[in-house]
Amino acid sequence: MPLKPPPLKNDCFALPPGVDWTPVDQALAMLRDRLHPVVGQETVPLQQAAGRVLAADVVATRSNPPQPNTAVDGYGFAASATGEGDQVLPLVVGRSAAGVPFDGVVPAGHAIRVLTGAALPKGVDTVVLDEDCAVGEGVVAFRGPVKPGANTRRAGEDVAEGDVALPAGRMLTPADLALASAVGLAKLPVYERLRVAVLSTGDEVVEPGAKAGPGQIFDANRPMLLAMIERFGFQAIDMGRVPDDRAALRDRLDRAASVAHLVLTSGGASAGDEDHVSALLREAGAMQEWRIALKPGRPLALGLWQGVPVFGLPGNPVAAFTCTLVFARPAMGVLSGSGWAEPLGFTVPAAFTKRKKPGRREYLRARIRDGRAEVFRSEGSGRVSGLSWAEGLVEIGDGAAQIEPGDLVRYIPFGSFGL
Repeated sequence: MPLKPPPLKNDCFALPPGVDWTPVDQALAMLRDRLHPVVGQETVPLQQAAGRVLAADVVATRSNPPQPNTAVDGYGFAASATGEGDQVLPLVVGRSAAGVPFDGVVPAGHAIRVLTGAALPKGVDTVVLDEDCAVGEGVVAFRGPVKPGANTRRAGEDVAEGDVALPAGRMLTPADLALASAVGLAKLPVYERLRVAVLSTGDEVVEPGAKAGPGQIFDANRPMLLAMIERFGFQAIDMGRVPDDRAALRDRLDRAASVAHLVLTSGGASAGDEDHVSALLREAGAMQEWRIALKPGRPLALGLWQGVPVFGLPGNPVAAFTCTLVFARPAMGVLSGSGWAEPLGFTVPAAFTKRKKPGRREYLRARIRDGRAEVFRSEGSGRVSGLSWAEGLVEIGDGAAQIEPGDLVRYIPFGSFGL
């Protein structure tokens, strides 16, 4: 039976009394502290584990390397039987090759032919490279002294039996599968892949390529969000579009909650007459509107629908993109079992001028050119082309700022979020 975690509490998104505008750091801290994994656990074959999140530490059942071996083609011997100057050692009959070890003992003062990856025979602790040797009839010559242990690998020098090879919470990479195999694992305990449903709302939104009437726009958010989720390593579920009809939205949320661990909606998340996402979450008794002090963004509706967390993102694509990276992405990490991840940022010189008032944190679409951070020519949140142009975000803190070219700023590449 797969192991299932407990559900989230109805008040997990509740704001402290008296809170109106929520600073970014406070909002992030509340998400980090109140969420927990919502996915079950299972064991899968090694070759099916790439991109999955480890549910338990992987402990080595075998050392890597399992025994001392040679790192090069050459000749092996006991270093204690050699000294300085020219060394001439008699060769024992036979050799040691990878997978075909020498079944015997090499006497002190003798040498044996060894090939890369071969287990070191008994009596051998040091190897000299082929190119540093001269071979005659039954003898090998080289110049000493030779450092004991040269060109060899110790048993378990990579990972020793009983060591933790991979920690729980890690999203497994192809290299991780190589390591797990090397230390003896054929199956791995993983979390079920987080399923994230994406839903667009609003009468004004139509499918890309469809006929758009007056006042209508193509749905830019849904294809963007679905692709982001897949890039994060989670399973994206397309729940389509819903017009401004509360009954239709209720039915679509029911369907989303039945197939997903998390629901992302865009549009309808503030307090207007047609903001049905907020209204329905409020009816369900588990709705909070977080007015977050950031630009672009601000309104973020959070709640539970049939026990499934719902993130109501702004309808503006730039704001939806930014809020997904800053808030939804780390939350997905916790829900998926991989844990909370802080995006890795870098301090770089600015290639722009910016004056900022206090009160809100700002995220500017940016990229690095010639070692400096450029920002998109317009901060307008309707400029979707700026998302395509950018390769990361410049984060400007909550306080006032006057940034001139050459000043240091924090640049967060999209890759730090998993894009």
